[in-house]
Amino acid sequence: MNLVIISASQRKQSQTVKVVQYMAEAAIGYENIVHLELCQLQLPLWDGEQVSKLAASSDWLMINKHLQEADAFIVITPEWSGMASPLLKNLLMMCEAEDTGHKPALLVSVVNGISGAYPIAELRMNAFKNNKLVAIPDHLIIRNVEEILNADKKSTSAFTERDAHIRHRIGYSLHTLQKYSSALKTLRAELINQPYENEAQYSYGM
Repeated sequence: MNLVIISASQRKQSQTVKVVQYMAEAAIGYENIVHLELCQLQLPLWDGEQVSKLAASSDWLMINKHLQEADAFIVITPEWSGMASPLLKNLLMMCEAEDTGHKPALLVSVVNGISGAYPIAELRMNAFKNNKLVAIPDHLIIRNVEEILNADKKSTSAFTERDAHIRHRIGYSLHTLQKYSSALKTLRAELINQPYENEAQYSYGM
């Protein structure tokens, strides 16, 4: 199975990438793990027309190939002004159900403070209607991110109770995602083999 990790910080060398690196190392049960760091890629601001995805400098075709091949996603966004990243929302509007539908996604919010719940709520409310991604019930909020998940084991925070707790919680969430990955892969095959009559008219959520 294939796992795609989407990180949506608009800053290069961000704390979000640190979280990605830890989760990629901790994830098990996947033959291939791909990291799409949106700030390193070229995506036009989508205007609702398919042609806009294919601008001369756009990386959309490469990105969409990974989306199609994925069996599961980890979607990681920093909290900016209580919202998910604009880069992430732009990408999710571009995604189509035929490529991402009925694939599980673990939502992760990253914040250098004690908030972080608003991006999760925003994504659960309005980010998956048309692309039909399936956000699993569990999610992660990585608070005070500068103080945890650091590779330097000599760091004073490396073995704190909170750091140990979030590492264990990440492990649990990744375990859950992997089980959803396997189950929904079977579901997608059944939906393809047993389509509903005229189901194409329901390509968008209600």
